[in-house]
Amino acid sequence: MLGFTRKSRRRKQMKKVKAGDGHLLKPYKIWNIFTHSLFHLEITYKADRNTTYYALKSRYFSEEPSVDLYKEGRHIAFSKLPAVFPVDDGMIEVKNSTSGINKINYVSDQDAIFSVYPDKNSVRGFRRGFHQRFPVISNFISILAIIILLVSLVLTVLQLTETLTEIPWVAENIGTFTSPISLSLWENFAVAIIAATAATERAFMLKRHWLIDIEAGNGFTGEQ
Repeated sequence: MLGFTRKSRRRKQMKKVKAGDGHLLKPYKIWNIFTHSLFHLEITYKADRNTTYYALKSRYFSEEPSVDLYKEGRHIAFSKLPAVFPVDDGMIEVKNSTSGINKINYVSDQDAIFSVYPDKNSVRGFRRGFHQRFPVISNFISILAIIILLVSLVLTVLQLTETLTEIPWVAENIGTFTSPISLSLWENFAVAIIAATAATERAFMLKRHWLIDIEAGNGFTGEQ
């Protein structure tokens, strides 16, 4: 059942794919960190050892999140996110959250080696380089980000529960709940900013986590 649902979702997402116009991919410059993200993909088939190079480009601040696909430096397709691009002997899946693209996967029946990495000049590229040079510090930052997400999730649940029990019907039939932790509007705002930063840090490393999607969406307003 799960496999059928996954295949059905992929077919639906593939219908959103539009043909590209063939323009060439421009080199990623340092100032592009403010306009779009860029990922490079390499797929090497073990049968003939041939490697195919792809790139995924996603613009920031667009009305509808979308991604462009390039093959060997030439624009071949684009789609709204989340996206599934049919490619040689398989498909490329791209998933996102409000923190940006957080999963890129290659699905194929062929025996192939797949690697994906952000452009070295992008913010994610800087984060990846930092992780390679200082793995201990990088892992500490990663653990800290997860702890922050867990704490902010607990705070959200406590405040949401208190808000729900203030509804007259709930209060009369179930009872009331008072959160042991009371935060002011500004404290809530600060927690939301810190949680969003932690979620973004995880997205920088292409680490998809269920906490990221929860925290990125709450705002603290009160496959492989």
